[in-house]
Formats: sequence, C-alpha cells, structure tokens
Amino acid sequence: MKVLILCTGNSCRSQMAHGFLQSFDNELTVCSAGTEASGKLNPKAVEVMEEIGIDISHHTSDSIDLYLNEEWDYVITVCGGANEACPAFLGKVKHRLHIGFDDPSHVTGSDDFIWSEFRRVRDEIRLAFLAFYEKNLTIR
Repeated sequence: MKVLILCTGNSCRSQMAHGFLQSFDNELTVCSAGTEASGKLNPKAVEVMEEIGIDISHHTSDSIDLYLNEEWDYVITVCGGANEACPAFLGKVKHRLHIGFDDPSHVTGSDDFIWSEFRRVRDEIRLAFLAFYEKNLTIR
C-alpha cells in the first residue's frame, strides 16, 4: 500500500502525518511532498514528534514533482485554512482524500502558545490519521 501526503511547504503537517502513518505500520510505503517544498523540516514539528517517540528528523522536504510518475493507493492533502490552496496531484491515484489541519508554523504569540499549537495540531493529526489507517488500511 502506497500513501502520499501533500501540503504546500512539506515542512510541518505533512511530515507529522507521514511520521504517524509510518509508525502505525512500517510495511506501508509513505511519502510526503509539497507544491512549494521548503527543503527543510520545521524544527518545532521535529521536536513535538520526538516528544512522543517518533523521529522524523531524517525526513526530507520534497517537491511533489518527484512523485508524479508513480502510482499511489492514496494521496491525502493536509492543508487547512481558507487562505491556503491545497495542492493538486495529477499522477495516478486510486483514492484522493483531504484531511485538513491548521498550520502551526504560522501561529504568532508567546513561545508557550506557539508550542501549544504545535502540540494541538500534532495530536489532531495523530487522531485523524489513526482513524484513516484503521478504516482504510487495516485488514479486517
């Protein structure tokens, strides 16, 4: 089973979703990418995932172009806000889904508030992707 997770920058939400989905089942092929890939991971995303024992520090921030010629069972967009355009994937896909989340990398305020938003979004991603995994990817 092959899953591609997309967002704009591929530095935060898609990376966390990638980490969770891979942690649920290491037999899955999971990749993440962005339409405007930043080329680096958001350090706060790496740290909040590390807090719960998932290491995404080895992930890379990749352009969607790397994956256009592959076939995917699922392509999932994770962009959230009304001001954000979800990437379109024109490759070969069996199922397209959208599971949107706020982007904590754009949050402003105190350090405590920013960290709390990264943790909130992380936890929302975990719950949503666990539900997706249990509904779509587990053998019944």
